[in-house]
Amino acid sequence: MDTRTYTPKSNQVIVTLEDGAALAEIKKALLLIRGVASVRVAHGDNMVTPALRTKIRKVRKESSDGETIVCSTPEEMQQYFDSL
Repeated sequence: MDTRTYTPKSNQVIVTLEDGAALAEIKKALLLIRGVASVRVAHGDNMVTPALRTKIRKVRKESSDGETIVCSTPEEMQQYFDSL
């Protein structure tokens, strides 16, 4: 089994706000700190990280290029897994 450790190119800080009223001011303040490259906002549990967004783009491209495996039934899927 191939195990790889993901090493981000930059560090990230995740801040959760109970009240979003101060969101704009917090973003401005964070951008004033030396070394802060960007500030992104995600609402609720629908957070898509840049790394996940990259993976989604890759999968969509592979799918549109026909580089995917399609199984119509559980049996076909099992046959595919057995062939690996």
